[in-house]
Amino acid sequence: MSQSNDSSNPEEKEHDLESIFQQKRILRSQVRKTLKSMDPSLRSHEDNAIQKIVLEAPWFKSSQRLCAYISCSALREVDTSKLLSQILQIPNADGDTKTRKKLYVPRVEDKNSHMRMFHISSIDDLIANSMNILEPAPVDADGNEQEDVMQANEPVDLFLLPGLAFDRSGRRLGRGGGYYDTFLKKYQELAKERNWRQPLFVALSYSLQIMDEGIISATPKDMPVDALVSPSGVIPISATALDRMQF
Repeated sequence: MSQSNDSSNPEEKEHDLESIFQQKRILRSQVRKTLKSMDPSLRSHEDNAIQKIVLEAPWFKSSQRLCAYISCSALREVDTSKLLSQILQIPNADGDTKTRKKLYVPRVEDKNSHMRMFHISSIDDLIANSMNILEPAPVDADGNEQEDVMQANEPVDLFLLPGLAFDRSGRRLGRGGGYYDTFLKKYQELAKERNWRQPLFVALSYSLQIMDEGIISATPKDMPVDALVSPSGVIPISATALDRMQF
């Protein structure tokens, strides 16, 4: 068999990857334009619907530790402000802290796809970065160093993820930085090393962000999601989601 027909040919692989990257760039541009032209009242309606679905879901209510993104309106991400407020709510009047969830939120460390997730207990633990996106400060209001989720002694149950586009097979199109794909892979490896149950990867998506299958190209480094939450409801994708989200 000639080398040119060998699918493992490095040159062919490089060409295939470049083709995928080009398709992604085109799709990102299209989705950004669509999101930019989205009617503000529709956006608000879908933001509220998505957050209501998550807050009422058994799989969310039962989660004890979770990672969630802090939405940025300039990036036109699905709003998470109500979710975060609910998670960070003051414990019950009787002082019961058992019902309070532990929340970790992302901080971009550099331009090389390096992101960390830190525990916060209050919105006051957040500061605006150079792009005016809220991120966890290195220390809390009392001057204590924030806990890095990769150093935590207990597993995360749930990740609530952003993205530009998704499909019903679990493919997720990010913004091109590779931050979430890199982080999610590392966390999966950590959970495996420690014999922890793998967390659920759940993406929040406006209706117009859900694509037909085959439109989103993927590379081996792209991490799939277990489920989507759109304004019309939860879309379970993986066997894990079907099992743990009670479908």
